[in-house]
Amino acid sequence: MEFSSKLLEKAVNEMAQLPGIGKRTALRLVLHLLKQPVEQTQFLSQALTTMREEIKFCKSCHNISDVEVCEICNNSARNHKIICVVEDVRDVMAIENTNQFKGIYHVLGGKISPIDGVGPSQLTINSLVEKVKTGTIEELIFALSSTMEGDTTNFYIYKQIKECEIKTSTIARGIAVGDELEYADEVTLGRSILHRVPFELSINKS
Repeated sequence: MEFSSKLLEKAVNEMAQLPGIGKRTALRLVLHLLKQPVEQTQFLSQALTTMREEIKFCKSCHNISDVEVCEICNNSARNHKIICVVEDVRDVMAIENTNQFKGIYHVLGGKISPIDGVGPSQLTINSLVEKVKTGTIEELIFALSSTMEGDTTNFYIYKQIKECEIKTSTIARGIAVGDELEYADEVTLGRSILHRVPFELSINKS
């Protein structure tokens, strides 16, 4: 792709680094920005800079937050004895959109995947296990995607807390095997949360 401007080329190259954005799409987006008032581009630039510099991760559940402890963890109306274990922030958003879950979350930051070089120590599994060991948690809901990596992560955590007196369950398989949670429709995902099954049963069936 030939550019008449080095400044344009640099902007397109930076935009093309975003996931799912190729060079042509990046060019279209950059040209769109050039057509907008200068202030609009400055607003976008400032919003991204502020987000990157000031955004935090909740020290309790590791969800993205503006403050040290996120709104969900700070909400006294939520059931703090039930934790839904998810892979990343997008899964929290997906489940919250169902309005079916009233507990709190724990964001792992990924899932165990030796092929990709991701082991348990690179996730927030240790802090989850520590929460369980306090004895204040009654149930863990495994809500990871129905993939081999997701199942491996579920089983690893289950083994770490097996001796603790806690109920473990997994979302019902209304989510197709291999599907990512964030792409499930809200009705299916909501029903999967409500009709969760004991984790031991999911092991026996696999």
